[in-house]
Amino acid sequence: MRRVQRVTRLAGIAALLALAATGCSWNDLPRFGWPSGITPQGERMLHLWIASCIAALAIGVLVWGLMFWTIAFDRKKDDRVPKQTKYNLPLELTYTFVPLVIIAVLFYFTAITENYVNDNSKKAAVTVHTVAFKWNWAFRYDNVINPNTGQPVDTVGSATTIPILVLPVNKVIRIDEESRDVIHSFWVPELLFKRDVIPGLHNYFQITITKKGAYVGRCAELCGTYHSDMNFELRTVSFSDYQKYTTTLAAYQPGDPQYNNRQAIALAAIGLPTHAVTTHPLPTERTERHAG
Repeated sequence: MRRVQRVTRLAGIAALLALAATGCSWNDLPRFGWPSGITPQGERMLHLWIASCIAALAIGVLVWGLMFWTIAFDRKKDDRVPKQTKYNLPLELTYTFVPLVIIAVLFYFTAITENYVNDNSKKAAVTVHTVAFKWNWAFRYDNVINPNTGQPVDTVGSATTIPILVLPVNKVIRIDEESRDVIHSFWVPELLFKRDVIPGLHNYFQITITKKGAYVGRCAELCGTYHSDMNFELRTVSFSDYQKYTTTLAAYQPGDPQYNNRQAIALAAIGLPTHAVTTHPLPTERTERHAG
């Protein structure tokens, strides 16, 4: 009876701690290593991560407490054989039912969060086509047409230039993905989720960015020799700056002397650094070496 009372007391303490934690806002809680999100979708992912970690820690504290309590107070004191209990149906039902409830709750909140993140039902104000290839990125702005070529304007990275993706804040953005060779993965850590770019598969997602800034982007899928070099940068700007940036890009066409420098020119036109500030090309040695 005393042991049951102890367990009940510990469970009550854990429940009170969980209840007290609900009085905090999400901003007051630790992020457990995750960065702050810059989209509503990212914020939902962050909330799921924080809640899962807190639940895991609460369960861990309860289990550790029971273990150490047993070690400290129920250790062998003499040669008498302890009372043997063959069956304890209430206890067995409890430790079968409680884990099922925990898993069901975790599954429920995971499902509704994933449904929110994967929702593509809103009408997008901006559509960007991202093309991944070994080992770089190209970005095509499908809503902006070059009047000289009749094609959407685009930018592409090189061995010495990090590609920069410029997107507006407070607008629904659709990002279409395409791979030219192997599986890559589009990942900006501040989005708090990634999307694989798979050859032959039309994959896309929608986001609404809420914060201006510069954020590093990476390929998150091992794709070959220079996978570690396959970075890009996300710049988030006002919608008016986004329009000015893409309009400046549209002023250049293949054959113009400054065509290959159009990304830097367009960034300068809206007062931003002309090259990436969050990541830089790695000085890789790509020439054959001979011993001796």
